[in-house]
Amino acid sequence: MKNLTLEHIAAACSGRYIGAEDKKSMCVSDITTDSRKVTHGCLFVPIKGARVDGHDYIGQVMEAGALSVLSEKDLGAVEFPYILVESSLQAVKDIAEYYLKQLNIPVVGITGSVGKTSTKEMIAAVLSRKYRVLKTQGNFNNELGLPLTVFRLRKDDEIAVLEMGISDFGEMSRLAKVARPHTGVITNIGLCHLEFLKSRDGVFQAKTEMFDYIQDGGHVILNGDDDKLDQVSEVHGIRPLKFGLDQKNDIYADQIESRGLKGVGCVIHTPKGSFETLIPIPGIHMVYNALAGTCAGLTYNLTLPEIKAGIESLQPVSGRFHIIETDRYTIIDDCYNANPVSMKASLEVLQDGLGRKVALLGDMGELGEEEAKLHAQVGTFAGGLKLDALYCAGPLCENLARGASQANPQLEVRHFTDRETMMEKLPELLRQGDTILVKASHFMQFEKIVELLSSDSSKKDCV
Repeated sequence: MKNLTLEHIAAACSGRYIGAEDKKSMCVSDITTDSRKVTHGCLFVPIKGARVDGHDYIGQVMEAGALSVLSEKDLGAVEFPYILVESSLQAVKDIAEYYLKQLNIPVVGITGSVGKTSTKEMIAAVLSRKYRVLKTQGNFNNELGLPLTVFRLRKDDEIAVLEMGISDFGEMSRLAKVARPHTGVITNIGLCHLEFLKSRDGVFQAKTEMFDYIQDGGHVILNGDDDKLDQVSEVHGIRPLKFGLDQKNDIYADQIESRGLKGVGCVIHTPKGSFETLIPIPGIHMVYNALAGTCAGLTYNLTLPEIKAGIESLQPVSGRFHIIETDRYTIIDDCYNANPVSMKASLEVLQDGLGRKVALLGDMGELGEEEAKLHAQVGTFAGGLKLDALYCAGPLCENLARGASQANPQLEVRHFTDRETMMEKLPELLRQGDTILVKASHFMQFEKIVELLSSDSSKKDCV
């Protein structure tokens, strides 16, 4: 890892090196917070959790071949070098910030209320047509996950595409200080984390903290169809590149055509010309992701054919509108997370399925004082769609079920107190040939429903 000697690491995180002088100049081979993933020559960072303290594994990781560790505790007379710090979590962010500066590669930072992950996947797919790209994996988008993603970078990587997720004020500043994006992308300003951010204005304020850390001469890419983001005309001297379906945007799409669960076709217009493309994941929200990918591609000098090829190469991610075909059902696995906007978008796409269209929905979290009302609104929206059945679980989803039933008394609606009770009843409720949407906030663990539906059937992933 470039310039990550123990001496440089100690300086970067304001720690105190304790150990033999001849080891100060040794470089670590990797950095990890997981004692099970220790490799020879790595640096182990112990994190204090609610139930487990990583400091308890220091002896074990050194026996496994680690070069050194950080520690918030004075370890006394030990035979290995370590770096004494006040906070391991703060230290890991400081080290990641230092490491990125050593690599000196462009960072595309992505945030927004809805679609961060799918936009990250799209931008990475496009940029990969020309560059070696490292992207955020899974949910590594917070104050610990982002530094760990940065530590995966190596000298051969040419661009980092980093997702940044927040739930409160100040978090984005701390993330952006580490990433210092060359390009900042915001997908939209929606109704998420209202428990802390209170309103869309609060969401806008928190997300745009990223602007303070955009590098000089950098770029800003915004959804121009979003009323909050459309108000941004300049960011520290940078004119934003805006995308959307409205022709007022710098890059826009029209001739949008659903191809069912095979995807969505459209024509994308840019200052350098237009092209037709088939986005291989369904939903009009995917058109916005393709437009963001187009903006990123043009920013980094890709040709239109390269951008088109990148869009069409997009692969689904488990839990993010991942379509699974079994010999009984077509399952739309969209259970990683949910908020009112994404829930409505997924329900709209469900209408394009074959057979009965069945929605399995669970509670949405972090919606603040309006949570009951927002669940009811999703139910009312679902009732207006061409669905055959809606089964939902969780205390908040009682409002969703009521809203759906009131909007459409003919729709088959069932509410269950919890996920476990729903799972017990599903075998008698579902039928051969159903297309089934599975969606809820992550804490509801609806991935267990996906496992249940696919466990007894032969299956294949659909691209």
